[in-house]
Amino acid sequence: MFKLMKYEFRKTWMTKVILLGITAAAQVLFLFGLYGDHDNALGLSVFLLTMLAIGGVLVIGLESVITLHRDMNTKQSYMLFMTPNSSYAILGAKMLECGLSILITGVFFFGLGALDISLLFVKQGELNKLYEMIQQMIHTINEKITIDASGIASFLFSILAGWIGTISTAYLADVVSSALLNGKRFNGVVSFLLFLVLDWAMGWTAQQLTASITSINQSLVWSGVISLAFSAVMYFATAQIMERKLSV
Repeated sequence: MFKLMKYEFRKTWMTKVILLGITAAAQVLFLFGLYGDHDNALGLSVFLLTMLAIGGVLVIGLESVITLHRDMNTKQSYMLFMTPNSSYAILGAKMLECGLSILITGVFFFGLGALDISLLFVKQGELNKLYEMIQQMIHTINEKITIDASGIASFLFSILAGWIGTISTAYLADVVSSALLNGKRFNGVVSFLLFLVLDWAMGWTAQQLTASITSINQSLVWSGVISLAFSAVMYFATAQIMERKLSV
């Protein structure tokens, strides 16, 4: 499994290096704007870092789906399916590499964001007053919502786990398209509708199961756990189809 994960990582490492390089450049711009008192550079760097955080997580997941599609429909990884590895191992390596990459990227940008916000607070003390005002406004609207490290971490976990669940659903839809509906009329439409239905079902299930939880942080954490459990179900269903029906 570890060798398969290394193989999957090698397929996507260039994207991760490019993302890291652009992030480093944006961070340098942030520090230049902060300590050089260049507001335009500071504002631009904050925008870039935010977009990189969101876009980086999205791109990593989408690239994994595209790689799986190419593996099944081109000669790109023909030899991979000729190795003495089951579809469960091959798909498991893909999902683990993608899931870990998404989680690590999310945690990395969360840590970088926390560091940059701390630097802003130290450099510009008046931001503390703005933060307190925002806290009071949110507390007035809903006293259960609090902007703190645990709340942000819970929200981040829920978002990342939900995205992993969406990617696992895309895996299943793509395998159904390639293994069961290959060459059939309206193949793409049927697969896309299947993806939408399953993704909606995941969100609906999480919403129903967490509806009675009063703590927002706990609700977010359980929502993420449900998304990961849904991913496991999608994994077994997808691997089963690959094992029985996929022909490369």
